[in-house]
Amino acid sequence: MRVIAFLLSIGLASAATAADTTIHFTTEDYPPYNFREGGAYHGVGYDQVVALMKSVKADYTVEMMPWARALSLAESETMYCVFTTAHIAERDKRFKWVEPLAIDRNVMIANKASGLKPHTVEEARQYVVGTQRNDYTQDLLERNGFPKIDLAADLKLTFKKLMSGRIDLMPISEKYYEDLRAEGNAIEALFVLSEQKFSVACNSNFPDALLAEMQAGLDKLIADGTQREIFVKYGMPLGQ
Repeated sequence: MRVIAFLLSIGLASAATAADTTIHFTTEDYPPYNFREGGAYHGVGYDQVVALMKSVKADYTVEMMPWARALSLAESETMYCVFTTAHIAERDKRFKWVEPLAIDRNVMIANKASGLKPHTVEEARQYVVGTQRNDYTQDLLERNGFPKIDLAADLKLTFKKLMSGRIDLMPISEKYYEDLRAEGNAIEALFVLSEQKFSVACNSNFPDALLAEMQAGLDKLIADGTQREIFVKYGMPLGQ
């Protein structure tokens, strides 16, 4: 019985160790970086994470969820990482980083029907500006002194508010803006709010050895042209 108990404890310990080395990625529905289509995940960020993990000696999972929860899990749980995350000053020390998945600009947009034409941050501060709760754009707006910020659960809801006139302005990824215009939405980019690096953000206690393997995997994708091929696949500007 002692031998059986000992072997059982070994097995449980091994299972616990295996569980501890599984990397859990969280992400959101935010095309073209991450999105669900036909029951499967796709996107500029998702495809790169799957590709770079081929160079990492660890199992992993990927789960799509609301952004606030995705970010919170990566900040509170050791083996969690979140993508595609803007690497901004407010987040720098809160995570460990694997980057860059992409470089993107953020533009302030308006519904064309509104007739609003602010062209600077100063002019835009008088309006109600909407964004997704805990998105990096919330930090941008707060840092730039916007007094009237409307927060929603996700960007799709924020966009609905913009088009229905419930908010005046909305900051959004330049590529996402182009995609929305291509779908026939009557929107207009007014000015560039920021430029940011998109990355994988891992918990501050995430193992450095695994982080190094992940960065090496991403560096390889950049060097061998795989990242460029992914950009082309999703219509991303090749200057990024």
